[in-house]
Amino acid sequence: MDYRLYKPADFAALYALEELCFQPPIRYSRSWMRKLIANPNSATWIAEKNAGENKTMAGFAIVEWTALPKGTVAYIQTIEVHPASRRSGIAAELLRRAEDSARAAGARSIWLHVDVENAAAIQLYRSRGYAQRGREEHYYARHRPAFVYAKPLGPPVQ
Repeated sequence: MDYRLYKPADFAALYALEELCFQPPIRYSRSWMRKLIANPNSATWIAEKNAGENKTMAGFAIVEWTALPKGTVAYIQTIEVHPASRRSGIAAELLRRAEDSARAAGARSIWLHVDVENAAAIQLYRSRGYAQRGREEHYYARHRPAFVYAKPLGPPVQ
């Protein structure tokens, strides 16, 4: 598996994966996805399968950060992995790279929302040091709550 930062030519494959992973009303619109990716205070990581000349997107992650009076905080907008590539460590590596981008931007903490029924994602976040900090009812849609998970980030790794 190859990991790299997003390039504009990736958008069609990235959005096709969004459509595969999420249905309305949870799915991001194309315009919102483009806005997230274009944000100068964000990083979009791509996981790509390399089969000779053919490369296919196996997953992606988007993290963004915001400078606040008490310091910079990062937020994981999304981590998505193609269903055929799940349970192979791709999400964990995308999460690691998103955290590294946030650290490099000066973030001292990172947080996210996760569907309360997404046991695999919850297990991943817990195994990577995230702790549940709350719950938001109707976050994804009516009757679709989310847990809020967060963790502190140390200084960038040299």
